[in-house]
Amino acid sequence: MGVVSFLYALPTLFHQLANSELLHKLVPGAAPVPLGASELIPSLAIIPFMLYQPAGFGTLGFVVSRPVNWALNLAIPALAIGSYVANREASFVIERMLGGVLVLLMVGTVIYGVFKLKRMQSLFDTHRPPKTGKRHADEARAAGAS
Repeated sequence: MGVVSFLYALPTLFHQLANSELLHKLVPGAAPVPLGASELIPSLAIIPFMLYQPAGFGTLGFVVSRPVNWALNLAIPALAIGSYVANREASFVIERMLGGVLVLLMVGTVIYGVFKLKRMQSLFDTHRPPKTGKRHADEARAAGAS
C-alpha cells in the first residue's frame, strides 16, 4: 500500500520535470513539446494492484471487510486522478491536499494492516495444535514447564 501513493505521484513528477525551467532553459522560438498521455504511463503500473485487490487475492482482503476494501480501492484512483487534474489545472493547494489525503490513507491502512496481521498471527499461534512426533517440540514444551 505504501507504493500506491508513490506510483500515482509519478505522472505529476514527470510533468514537473519535463516543464521545469530550473532544470532546462527554454530556447526562444522553440515549440513546446506536449507530453500528453505519455505522462500517465508510470501510473499504469498500479493497474494489476487495482485488479487483484478487489478480487480478493491481496492481503488487504484479510485485514479489512469487503466493503472497506472496495472503498479503499475506489478512493485510491479517485484521489490520485483528482490530484493529477489539480496539478494540470495549476491548483497546487488542492493537489497537495488530495495527495496528502492519499498518503495519509495509505499510511493509516498500512499501520492498521500490520497491527491486524500481528493480532491474527498471535491468535493463530495460541490456537495452533502442537505438532506430534517432533522431538524439538517436546523439548520446547519441557523447557517451558521448568
